[in-house]
Amino acid sequence: MSNTYFIPPDFIGERIDVVLSRFTGVSRAKCSELITAGEVVLDGKTVLKSSAKILGAGILEVQLPPPPSLEAVPTPAPDLEIIYQDQDIVVVDKPVGVAAHASLNFEGPNVLGALLAMGVKLTTSGPPERKGIVHRLDVGTTGCMVVAKTELAYTKLKNAFRERSVTKIYHALVQGHPDPLSGTIEAPIGRDFRHQWKMGVRQDGKFALTHYDVLEVMPSAALLEVHLETGRTHQIRVHMAAIKHPCVGDEMYGADPVQASALGLERQWLHAVRLGFIHPRTLEYVEFTSPYPADLANSLQQLRQC
Repeated sequence: MSNTYFIPPDFIGERIDVVLSRFTGVSRAKCSELITAGEVVLDGKTVLKSSAKILGAGILEVQLPPPPSLEAVPTPAPDLEIIYQDQDIVVVDKPVGVAAHASLNFEGPNVLGALLAMGVKLTTSGPPERKGIVHRLDVGTTGCMVVAKTELAYTKLKNAFRERSVTKIYHALVQGHPDPLSGTIEAPIGRDFRHQWKMGVRQDGKFALTHYDVLEVMPSAALLEVHLETGRTHQIRVHMAAIKHPCVGDEMYGADPVQASALGLERQWLHAVRLGFIHPRTLEYVEFTSPYPADLANSLQQLRQC
């Protein structure tokens, strides 16, 4: 599988294996193997060394091997709980450290594998590794997530998320005190190719809209209720960082590591507290909630006592 990437001037001076890894999501070691095998071309010339540096803007081409099958397989996730299920949908309380579905870049448990291990039958709609998945939560984000069990549910819920008719409410603990106390952030989000796995506000990104209200103010932080209209990757984390109020514990997006360590946080303070939508079969509005998990509740209580 041949892939072509435009290398902007930002990467001048960096090693080709590092840049290639950021663009492809493939490990740096594997990128070095591809270079050694002559599978990487920069501006029409085969790259000979992994340590070669990017000298200017250019075109990078790489011949990637076909990805392995990511078919969902039963894999227990002991802390995952089912909030609700019927013939069409299953709503889970996703714990930290569990992905929505299997991927090339994560070897831990995932929601689909956990549901299959629990005997839940899911729809065959969707790609093999994402059957029934209509939306996702980050590995480090906890809370309400719905999965489709039938083709009817998959089709209608996918459309509902696409049309932004789903109620998606999160609570986020952020550094500092946002001003104004209620606001809307509209800023396009795209991949930040300077850092693997990271997103950022980019002019060429996808439209993203976030509404927030401050629920509680503490000396060094504020608890927000966040309403997402769109569902871009890392949307809340990116938008909060963009207004200089990153989620507490979110070191990837500029949060204070000293504060995170003091609070015992090993991930961003972000939780999907409420999820509501029109049920695909009954056509009645249904809504589900999730309480804060222990690590978030404990860190919040520590800040309240400061």
